[in-house]
Amino acid sequence: MRIPSRVIGGVLVATLLTQLTACGTLFYPDRRGQIEGKIDPVVAALDAIGILFYVIPGLIAFGIDFATGAIYYPGGTTAQVDPAKLKPAIDADGKVDNAKLQAILESELGQRLPLNDPRLIQHRGSVEQLAAYGLVPAA
Repeated sequence: MRIPSRVIGGVLVATLLTQLTACGTLFYPDRRGQIEGKIDPVVAALDAIGILFYVIPGLIAFGIDFATGAIYYPGGTTAQVDPAKLKPAIDADGKVDNAKLQAILESELGQRLPLNDPRLIQHRGSVEQLAAYGLVPAA
């Protein structure tokens, strides 16, 4: 009875270790939060290996990597827009109109950004940051 329990334990440990290494979220935590981009073939291959050996955990790894955005290559580019050009996107209450903001960013940067994507993480600025740009904070 001792050998079958060691085999089962070994298989369980191997399963858990391969799933921990097959998730791009663990390999590339800095990529989390991306919405789209080119798929990293290394992460996709590791997730596919998870599907090959263990169907359910492999599908979960793919799902997590797509949901967090860790499966995509990092963008690596940054852009800046003059805050004065962004003022038309802010209404009198201090709220941002995503459609106007998207149009301004598209004309300034030449790229279409998916601001209406439900996975987009929005951060609120502090009162000091808003005052530096001459904006009135909304209640």
